[in-house]
Amino acid sequence: MKKLVSYCWIIFLLLAITSQVKAQSVDVVIRENGTERKESIDLPKSMTYPLDSLLNDWKAKNYVDLGKDCSTAEINPLFSDSVYIDRLSRIPAVMEMPYNDIIRKFIDMYAGRLRNQVSFMLSACNFYMPIFEEALDAYGLPLELKYLPIIESALNPSAVSRAGASGLWQFMIGTGKIYGLESNSLVDERRDPIKATWAAARYLKEMYDIYGDWNLVIAAYNCGPGTINKAIRRANGETDYWKIYNYLPKETRGYVPAFIAANYVMTYYCDHNICPMETNIPASTDTVQVNKNLHFEQIADLCSVPLDQIKSLNPQYKKQIIPGDSKPYTLRLPIDAISIFIDKQDTIYAHRADELFRNRKTIAVKDITPATRRTTAVAGKGKLTYYTIKSGDTLSTIARRYGVRIKDIQRWNGMSGTKISAGKRLKIYK
Repeated sequence: MKKLVSYCWIIFLLLAITSQVKAQSVDVVIRENGTERKESIDLPKSMTYPLDSLLNDWKAKNYVDLGKDCSTAEINPLFSDSVYIDRLSRIPAVMEMPYNDIIRKFIDMYAGRLRNQVSFMLSACNFYMPIFEEALDAYGLPLELKYLPIIESALNPSAVSRAGASGLWQFMIGTGKIYGLESNSLVDERRDPIKATWAAARYLKEMYDIYGDWNLVIAAYNCGPGTINKAIRRANGETDYWKIYNYLPKETRGYVPAFIAANYVMTYYCDHNICPMETNIPASTDTVQVNKNLHFEQIADLCSVPLDQIKSLNPQYKKQIIPGDSKPYTLRLPIDAISIFIDKQDTIYAHRADELFRNRKTIAVKDITPATRRTTAVAGKGKLTYYTIKSGDTLSTIARRYGVRIKDIQRWNGMSGTKISAGKRLKIYK
């Protein structure tokens, strides 16, 4: 507990990365001490994503071949508990990979009704695992954490929760900003697979410095450190995930078991007759710095890169606009398009700029405030007299005094209204 207290200032700074969606639950029968009890656990949000939503990404559409899925079978072989225990123990992992009825339920879900999603995620690993492994290794973190985005987003880079968490690692805006991920109307770096991965690695490392237990770390990733600390207090200071299990929110109870099950199924998928969908490795890409405002359509028109591909390679730009006028930003393109962009960049920046960037930098406003409208004074018949207005006078009282009409006084003095001011003179013809 002393270690937790010493890091309490960090805990208050770290915002929860939690991102609940409308919960779907699963019933689990738990056997302990010779008794059985049924428990309802909310599924992690990634388990609720249909396969169609995962295949909408440009990379999936262009590089995952649905017609060559290695003939994933419909039959999922069943194994005894001892087989699962043995297989989990042989995963080369630093993190604890225990087995119980709850974990078995999640293994059955991944290997059963979610087996097509697993087949897709195995193929999507080709896109993202090198990024995850590089960042985790740089921070000295267990490489098995690379499967955390499977629980968070099902490796869907466009995933957005109802709570507003976004990207592969499902950062909330506040937490993302703490770890250097910019979010504004045009840019959302939570959707940048590389930047978000390095931010997540930093977050996980700092959480481990607090808890010293990886199960608590990934549970905190789901519900936030404040909720974990509350569960620890309610469990009389216990810092074992499985001892605070009953004090956690329903979704977090399923989060660690789902993570262990994901590690299992991504390791032993062949034993369950699951094969990766056929994946063609994308062409190499590289980055170039953008120092002026740039629209994706300008690039697509002059670099011959499909608009959907530019969007897929640069998911952090929400409106297809790179606001390079504010500061330099990075643009990722296929390697053969980089040289074209560099050679033609002045032409690209100018291309359709007036059409695509309609926000004006300056606007001139004409002074259209109308002057006080006055009518032309007209001389009346009779002798001209001047009357000096006194305080309390009105046109009505002045008109009665001289036996004339109000509209005559207005006509003689070029007045459009009845407002008068003490000290000024009026012409009266009588």
